[in-house]
Amino acid sequence: MIKRDVIVIGAGAAGLFCAAQSGQRGRTTEVLDHAKKVGRKILMSGGGRCNFTNMYASPENFLSENPHFCKSALSRYTQWDFIGLVNEYSIPHHEKTLGQLFCDNSASDIVDMLLTECRKADVTITTRCDITSVSKNADGYILQTSNGEYFCESLVIATGGLSMPKLGATPFAYKIAEQFGLNVLPTRAGLVPFTLQPNLKAPLAEISGISQKVRASCQNTSFVEDMLITHRGISGPAILQISSYWDGQEIELDLSVEEDLLEKLRLERANKPNVQLKNFIATCFARRFAETLISVLNLPNVPLKQLNDKQVNDIAEQLHHWRIQPAGTEGYRTAEVTLGGVDTNALSSKTMEARGIEGLYFIGEAVDVTGWLGGYNFQWAWSSGWVAGQNA
Repeated sequence: MIKRDVIVIGAGAAGLFCAAQSGQRGRTTEVLDHAKKVGRKILMSGGGRCNFTNMYASPENFLSENPHFCKSALSRYTQWDFIGLVNEYSIPHHEKTLGQLFCDNSASDIVDMLLTECRKADVTITTRCDITSVSKNADGYILQTSNGEYFCESLVIATGGLSMPKLGATPFAYKIAEQFGLNVLPTRAGLVPFTLQPNLKAPLAEISGISQKVRASCQNTSFVEDMLITHRGISGPAILQISSYWDGQEIELDLSVEEDLLEKLRLERANKPNVQLKNFIATCFARRFAETLISVLNLPNVPLKQLNDKQVNDIAEQLHHWRIQPAGTEGYRTAEVTLGGVDTNALSSKTMEARGIEGLYFIGEAVDVTGWLGGYNFQWAWSSGWVAGQNA
């Protein structure tokens, strides 16, 4: 039997960072992971450049049944703490937009940093290790694995959620939580593209690749960023963001965030009455998008002088408040995160330890804390991992 003070299951962002923290406290620590390679989600994130945190990260950027739960961890290990560590390693990085920090070179810079931190703390990392069972006795936890039997005083579950199964996502964390009597909230895909009903999917697929700045709204929440039209539906930052708030209802798109189309259309009708509506809309959007909007919104493509005031109002209203009923989402296959998970009411916000179950911790995406797009989920990994690493 291999004995450790701390075993962390999951060699992703939260798991590696947590292991480095516990190791630095002098706790003998080992990370176990079933994959061949550590940090796979880190390596592919941000187009291979890893959006590793956000300068504006705050509790308001996270979704949870208990919105207060994340406050403690985020305040005790902040984005500035992690940025400080990145700077210690002289990893070149830049702000892309809205506080999002990316590596200049490669996401592997972040993985290499985490592995170095683990090495400095004498952390053992074992890959290709399948865990077949976990049990608890009076002294700690016994793990049966494909690499033999392990024992540890503290067990940290950092195996993430269900998003991106091709990268090895499994429901392991939820099964362990349920085994020990913890509540697991229903899960669904977050930060994920929408699929569309056939009557809208077909015409939009013809103009896939077109991007448009929009305000996407749902459940009294809005995001102003780009929307991307795809072969399957709609994606892009604004859509991914609002998808985390979507639960089957309509979403609303303001296609002209920076211009009042009612005022612009009235002026155009007064000054250029013979211009066709399609040609006017093409001054606001890409021409192919304008032509498609005329069709899918069933707008009257006539000279502007033929439009009465009510029609002008209706056209502006439709373009500023385009209501779409998504058919669904692309699901976990392309989702960046998993909403729901281990109920935060079952955990201590100060330690990430399960209430009433000494030595069992849950961190990262496995927990019902989900960040916005833009580096927030990595910051939750660092913050929750740090907190558990100080206590495990």
